[in-house]
Amino acid sequence: MPDAANPSPIAPTATSRLWTAGASGGVATLVLLGVAALHPHHAPVLLAGVAAVVAATWMVNRAQPSGETSPVVHLAQPPASTPPAAAPDGVLLDAAFESLSDAVLVISGGEPDDIAGRRVVLANRAARDLLRIQRDGAILVSVLRDPAVLEAVDEALFGGLERSVDWSGVRDRHWKAQVRPLHQGGERALAVLVLRDDTDVRRMELMRVDFLANASHELRTPLASLSGFIETLKGHAKDDSKARDRFLDIMSAQADRMGRLVADLLSLSRIELNEHIPPSGRVDLPRAVSDVVDALSVLTHEKGVEVVVTGDATAPVRGDRDEIVQVVQNLVDNAVKYSPRGGRVDIEVRGGVTADQATAPCMEGASRLPLLTPDHDPTRRFAAVVVRDRGPGLEREHLPRLTERFYRVEGQKSGGDRPGTGLGLAIVKHIVNRHRGGLAVESAPGQGTVFTAFFPLSDAFDAAR
Repeated sequence: MPDAANPSPIAPTATSRLWTAGASGGVATLVLLGVAALHPHHAPVLLAGVAAVVAATWMVNRAQPSGETSPVVHLAQPPASTPPAAAPDGVLLDAAFESLSDAVLVISGGEPDDIAGRRVVLANRAARDLLRIQRDGAILVSVLRDPAVLEAVDEALFGGLERSVDWSGVRDRHWKAQVRPLHQGGERALAVLVLRDDTDVRRMELMRVDFLANASHELRTPLASLSGFIETLKGHAKDDSKARDRFLDIMSAQADRMGRLVADLLSLSRIELNEHIPPSGRVDLPRAVSDVVDALSVLTHEKGVEVVVTGDATAPVRGDRDEIVQVVQNLVDNAVKYSPRGGRVDIEVRGGVTADQATAPCMEGASRLPLLTPDHDPTRRFAAVVVRDRGPGLEREHLPRLTERFYRVEGQKSGGDRPGTGLGLAIVKHIVNRHRGGLAVESAPGQGTVFTAFFPLSDAFDAAR
């Protein structure tokens, strides 16, 4: 027989074996109720299991003669008199417990000063996969070594306290460990430990903090410049007409920069808000490219940059016209800004290509990197717009970070008269992602840069081909 200090692990055959028949429903009911309290969004399924347990217990007690000791009930094998519809009560408990997406463990206490006495007496599939343990019987300290989690378990087992702690566990992920005591009226102390994956929440918080820090930094410079020039104009330069005109020109440029930054921030927020909803419109990609080239003709004429457009005459894609125009405009605008005076920008439209064909190499000896890859489907066809400049080019280490917000390559000149906000390529990536397309970059120092954005062809065009 097992001793009190080192109780033997509970048999792993079925969750229903944790409890004995009685009005309370036993340990299984308490486990499901405890997990429901820690995990509200699973509460309906768990409470349904509890109701099944209570109903089955009442039926067993009613059928048993008065005065006899209630045996262990195996709901997976109900009495013959039980109607077929009520038979799978134990199976329902097992299924509810096993299907939880969070890792759930039931832990027994042993003696307070015996760390090795903390044992996992039950673990669901998510817990077994995460911690690489059997369903029951593992020593807790062998699978969870975090002092904060172990202390929270002890406080639940021997102090009756509920705790929630953070755990940076396996696979470089972060978890929220929630522990609460499981009062089941026996000699052994039991506790429920729920591990909820908190990695994505933390990542989003870090991104939000970084975004706010970068945005405030970008706005601080033009605001400080404006404040300084205003004080100067109010002071000793108020009667100097030449200085006043020069300062007003600088202030106007700084105000324009802030306006572009705010506009890009609003555009990025709007795109991210609808990024999960794919557009359903139909856009003629060559016509969108032609419209962008016409809109940027003043800029290209001022800088003396030649823009050459080639490729398919028709390539209808599924998408939002304004957003696709914004993608093409950002890519062409960057190409013009980084091109030398008197240089050339090539724009090519390719229709009916696969994802591999769309990102095929364009420059010999250049570094190439996909910045966004669509879902793999060999039957899907895309229309691609390829924009190439012959500017200073980029080192390979910069390519993965090009679509980060506010990221700029140190030492590169983009035409000081029109500095960018550092959000253009981030906007491009989010728009292309919403359209379920792809984005790639290819570059080499001294040879220029090639950006390729491709979008799924419209259904009508797919059928025609």
